Amino acid sequence: MKAVLTALALACATLAVAATAPVQAATAAAAMPAPSRMVLDNSTRVIASLEKRRAEFNRNPAALRSFISSEFSQMFDKDYAARQVLGRHARGATDADVANFADALTNNLMQRYGSSLLAFNTKLTARVKSQSDLPRGLGVKVSSELVRSGGEPIPVDYLLRQSGGTWKVFDVMVEGVSFVQTFRAQFDAELQNKTIAQVAQELRNGSLQADANSH
Repeated sequence: MKAVLTALALACATLAVAATAPVQAATAAAAMPAPSRMVLDNSTRVIASLEKRRAEFNRNPAALRSFISSEFSQMFDKDYAARQVLGRHARGATDADVANFADALTNNLMQRYGSSLLAFNTKLTARVKSQSDLPRGLGVKVSSELVRSGGEPIPVDYLLRQSGGTWKVFDVMVEGVSFVQTFRAQFDAELQNKTIAQVAQELRNGSLQADANSH
C-alpha cells in the first residue's frame, strides 16, 4: 500500500493528496491556511471524479492517464521536485534536461502504478493535523493522517511551495518515507555513470523502472 500511496502521490499528484478525504471540508476548510485548504479542496474534486468515472477509467486507460496528467499538472511542481531528486547531479544541468527527466519519471510511474489508483479505497477518512513553515522560507509542510477501519492511521505529509502564484506539492512523505529521498537514492548510482538524458531515455523505454519501494 505504501508503494501505491508514495508513487501515485508523486506521479499523479493525486492519490496521497486525493486520499486526504473531504471529511473536514465543509466545516473547517475555510479556517485553514491556503496550502491545507488546497489539499482538502483538491481531494474533494479528485475523489468525486474517481468515484463517478471509475467504470469509465476501467474501460478506458487512456482516459485515466489523461485525468492523472491533468491533476498532476495542476497540483505538482514536477521540475522543482526533479531537481531535488537529481540532487548533486542537477548542478549545471539545463532546465531542458531537468524537465525531460521530470517528464520521464512521471510517465514511468504512471505506467507502473497508475491503474492502482482505481483499486484504492477512497472511503478512507482523513485529518489534516497541522501546517508548519519549512526552514529558510522554502515553503510549508501539511501533516495529515489517513484513518482506516481496523488499522493504524497512516501518516502522510506534503511539502508545498509557491510556484507561479499558487501552492504546489514538491514532496510527499508516506509513513515518514520521502518521495524525493527515495528516488534520489535509487537514481544516484545510475547518474554517476550516465547523463541525465540517458537515464530519462531509459525511464521512457522501460529499461529502467522507478521503484517506490526502494528506500
